[in-house]
Amino acid sequence: MRILLTGSEGFTGHAFAKRAVAAGHVIVALQADLTHREALHQEVLALAPEAVVHLAAISFVGHASEAAFYAVNVVGTTNLLDALVQLPSRPHRVLLASSANIYGNTARSPISEDQPPAPVNHYGMSKLAMEFMARTFGDRLNLVVTRPFNYTGPGQDSHFLIPKLAAHFATREPSIELGNLDVEREFNDVRMVCDAYLLLLAHGVPGETYNICSGRPYALRLVIETFARMTSHNLQIEINPAFVRANEVHSLCGDPQKLHALLSRQGANLNEPLLEDTLERMLLAKQS
Repeated sequence: MRILLTGSEGFTGHAFAKRAVAAGHVIVALQADLTHREALHQEVLALAPEAVVHLAAISFVGHASEAAFYAVNVVGTTNLLDALVQLPSRPHRVLLASSANIYGNTARSPISEDQPPAPVNHYGMSKLAMEFMARTFGDRLNLVVTRPFNYTGPGQDSHFLIPKLAAHFATREPSIELGNLDVEREFNDVRMVCDAYLLLLAHGVPGETYNICSGRPYALRLVIETFARMTSHNLQIEINPAFVRANEVHSLCGDPQKLHALLSRQGANLNEPLLEDTLERMLLAKQS
């Protein structure tokens, strides 16, 4: 299948392209800026993709520009979908990567897809706005929306927490500045997320939304302890108040039942690497 991939230069884009090609697909990376509507339309028309995986986004919650979240995540996605509906032959499937951040803070755990959204930051709000906007194209495009929970792996930017920890442990730094340690997250492997995207391209039901998650949350303190055990290095943790967000989502754990049920009906399986395997790969990457 000829897949148009946005965000190909990003962390997830690199991993997805590699796994998609290994599965026999052809990846065509979008070059146009999503916010440049005319250039985007011309490129999409020339490429005529059979499927689309839309990963391009401003994804770092602490990004300096609040307006950028909406310019890229909402308006940029609108431009892309508008270009796709104008193709003489529309794609077989369009996968949009949203985020579990749309759920915000909730006492419910694990979180299923029917949990009312309540984002507490601009990233989550922009992704929710993108989801609602995309519904207006639902009668013209076979859309599948995904809500991945936290995931990581080699190659993720050090702005993100787990790569930052991996780098400090790999180089045996004496200390590290962190924010709130009392959070729980799923720390899934990027390989699992990319494989889920490929399976949803093949089997996802148009118009449906799927959590991409394992349902296994880990306390951040446990991740730090695991890195310490794996490296035999104790890192001094210093709490920097500037890194503590007032609107922090304290716990995010997803319910994967809907995705697992879909894959079970299709006789498909999703490999979910263990946390220690993911952390070990990240340490090795930092040490090489």
